[in-house]
Order: sequence, then structure tokens, then C-alpha cells
Amino acid sequence: MKKYLAELLGTFVLVLMGCGSAVFAGIGLGTTGYGVSTLGVAFAFGLAVVAMAYTIGNISGCHINPAITFGVWASGRMKGKEACGYMVFQVIGAILASCVIYFLVNTGGDISHIFNDTTTTGANSYAEGNLVPAFVAELIFTFIFVLVVLGTTDSKKGAGAFAGLAIGLALVLVHIVCIPITGTSVNPARSIGPAIFACIEGNCTPMAQLWLFIVAPMLGALLSAFVWKIIGSDRD
Repeated sequence: MKKYLAELLGTFVLVLMGCGSAVFAGIGLGTTGYGVSTLGVAFAFGLAVVAMAYTIGNISGCHINPAITFGVWASGRMKGKEACGYMVFQVIGAILASCVIYFLVNTGGDISHIFNDTTTTGANSYAEGNLVPAFVAELIFTFIFVLVVLGTTDSKKGAGAFAGLAIGLALVLVHIVCIPITGTSVNPARSIGPAIFACIEGNCTPMAQLWLFIVAPMLGALLSAFVWKIIGSDRD
């Protein structure tokens, strides 16, 4: 249970900081003087991972992402029952974080005027006709990200104490490239939470497209586990 609660907390922080930075940046709203740029959002996600890696890494491994958990399971490093528990609590953490963001945005205050009804959750989506590029992007970038996780945390070939830093920086890099395409998910839990609250606001597009942000990252994670078994094997 400690592992599950750690995953809930870690995912909560990731979504709160990452999606929160995107929401409060007011990207695309023509605002100035508020929040951060796309680069800032990328670093918010990456730094959240670094912070949590060194906070709960020794408790649960700090997956805070169902795709990572799926990749770890597929590579034979954890049991299926435990993996399912991780995923459930990760989704709960993401929903709770999205609830906090929704509350902060929709309870008035001095910052409420910089938002509109469809940009207050940080939900993932893709433009009409861009399904294929979005699917490919989420699959490939999740593959790269989870491969970094599997490689840096490998008991024999990994990066040791520097694994958390490498993983966080990899996520920054992924966001820099992928944000213009899908808003960057590479994490089903990160997509599920915001999509729920976007639909509550009346914008159900992220919910209708949610399947892509679950299926593509999971396939990318499965591919990374397969590749790491080949290149990370002790066999020639």
C-alpha cells in the first residue's frame, strides 16, 4: 500500500505541476505577463519527475505513469497484480490533481479572467485530420521515454543515482518536440484526469480522443520493453 500511495502522490505532483504550468501559462490566449512558455511547461513536467524520483524512488520506483509501469511489467521487472495497482493509483492521483487545477481556475480570484472554457485543464487533443501524426508521435515519444527509463534504471547497466535526473531531462526533451502536436501525453494517467474535467466544462473533444492517449503510449511502452530486452541483454 505504501508503494501505491507513493505512486498516487507522485502522479498528483506531476499532473499538478505539469498541467498546472500549461493552464496558468495561458498558452494560445494572447495573454502576456502570466505563466511560462512552451519550454517552461516542458521543464515543469521534467522537474516534477526529477523531484519525485528522489522523493519516492526508493519506495515505489517512481513510475507515476501507467506506460512506464506497463513497460516495466513487460520487461519482467514486476508482477501483473502489482502493476495493475500502480496504474489504478496513478490515475487516481491524476484525477485529484486535475480537480485541484479545476478548482483554482474556477473559483474566481485575480487570475480567472485569463482563461476560457476550453483551456483550463491542460487536456491532450489533436486537430481534426491529424489522428495519424498524433498517434505516431505519442507512440514514438513514449517509446523513447520508457526506453530511457528502462535503461537508466537497469540494475547492471543503469545510471544509478543519476537515473532520476536523466529521466526528467528526457521528459523535458519529449515535451519540447511533442507539445505542438498533441500537448504531449506519453502518460495515460496524465491524459485521463484533465480530459474528465475538460468534459465537465463542456469540451468533450479530449474525452472523445482519449483512447489514442491510452493506446499509443501503451504500445510505445511495449515496444521499448521489447527493444531493451534485445539491446540490454547480456547475450551477444
